[in-house]
Amino acid sequence: GKNKRQEWYLKLGPMSCEEITESKVLHVHRDNIKSKCCFHRSSPRERMSWMESVDTLLANKDGLDAFRAFLKSEFSEENIEFWLACEDFKKTSAAKIASKAQRIYSEFIQADAPQEINIDFNTRDHIMQAISKPALNCFDDAQKLIYSLMAKDSFPRFLKSEAYTELVNKELKKSQKRWLPFL
Repeated sequence: GKNKRQEWYLKLGPMSCEEITESKVLHVHRDNIKSKCCFHRSSPRERMSWMESVDTLLANKDGLDAFRAFLKSEFSEENIEFWLACEDFKKTSAAKIASKAQRIYSEFIQADAPQEINIDFNTRDHIMQAISKPALNCFDDAQKLIYSLMAKDSFPRFLKSEAYTELVNKELKKSQKRWLPFL
């Protein structure tokens, strides 16, 4: 096993490992994190883990809120809204599948929809055919495409954005006061 006092480094801001300098690293012992952290929302480690993957970001309320605001500022909030609608749709009861599917189709899929997402013709056509007898997986292909778009395009820009930097710095200052009062 690894030494219990193994040191952890929490990255401050959207930078790759190569870009990290000593001044941008907060050096914390694992014991300090365990004994002094008591956050109501995201811990510093969770916030820093947002850099690792879109999944981590989307699974966290603070991360999701920040990413949603970023996408709105880039006029591409339809992507996250569609992804969230699909996640919600997967939990739909049998009695409500048809009406919810139609709502998602009208809002995001059909031509000139209020929040039309950018998907290929074949995916759109497949959904158009499936919408008459929708199943819980009828939007899966489109959701995967939008997820991929966010992961490869929006997410890297988000990590380099001023919004992300401000969020991390703001949250870090709050957490430092809780578990590193001497800073």
